[in-house]
Amino acid sequence: MQPSKNPFDLSGRVAVVTGGNRGIGFGLARSLSEAGAKIALWARDEEAGQESADRLASEGAEICAFRCNVDHEDEVIQATAKTLEHFGRIDIGFANAGFGRVGDALKMELQEFREILATNLEGAFLCFREWGSHMSEREGGGKLVAISSISALSSTPAQPHYAASKGGVEALVRAYSGRMARYGVQVNAVQPGWIETDATLAASENKDFSGLIVKRIPARRWGTPADLGGIAVYLASPASDYHTGDTLRVDGGYSIF
Repeated sequence: MQPSKNPFDLSGRVAVVTGGNRGIGFGLARSLSEAGAKIALWARDEEAGQESADRLASEGAEICAFRCNVDHEDEVIQATAKTLEHFGRIDIGFANAGFGRVGDALKMELQEFREILATNLEGAFLCFREWGSHMSEREGGGKLVAISSISALSSTPAQPHYAASKGGVEALVRAYSGRMARYGVQVNAVQPGWIETDATLAASENKDFSGLIVKRIPARRWGTPADLGGIAVYLASPASDYHTGDTLRVDGGYSIF
């Protein structure tokens, strides 16, 4: 990508955000749109995805929404094709879709373990493969970003599947950064800490648990999806053209201890 007068300007660029209908994904889509990007919002729930797209459109976003369950190869291929048909190109891809559960590491069924990896890790792989293939076939470079988690760094015994999936995502980023560099594509990950979303609502509203978490965070609060916006825009913009193969942690200082 060629630098502009404002290295964070995303005007004219097309960004895909998976899992963009809520939480971190919705926040990413909003931040990228505010920086000038056109947005393709992918969501497993087609109705929820369209509602979120309509909400951002009412705020001025140029946006479309497509159904995509990222652990289904055919759906990733189809959503990529639909995005290209609609916008003509993909410049930025955020592999954000994912989820976590808790379970006993000694009693966990293999299928339960695989379900998490299918969405969190295999989904990121499928997206990177399809978006990266498109970017490699045209000039102009591009940006691939995966959303990881501090669980890749400091796991809990109750989430071996989630920790493994996010550790794998960061390794995937390093592998793709080497493969895509020749095409002028940068590949990085974002490692959020404790972010307040609908998925973490029960934990953040549990006063005892939340109190313990906040005491360990030097910033003394939970993060919000908006706290990831600046990093997302940086990684999507020409400002990061010499930054690749990295994981950027956004956790309010939680992991320094």
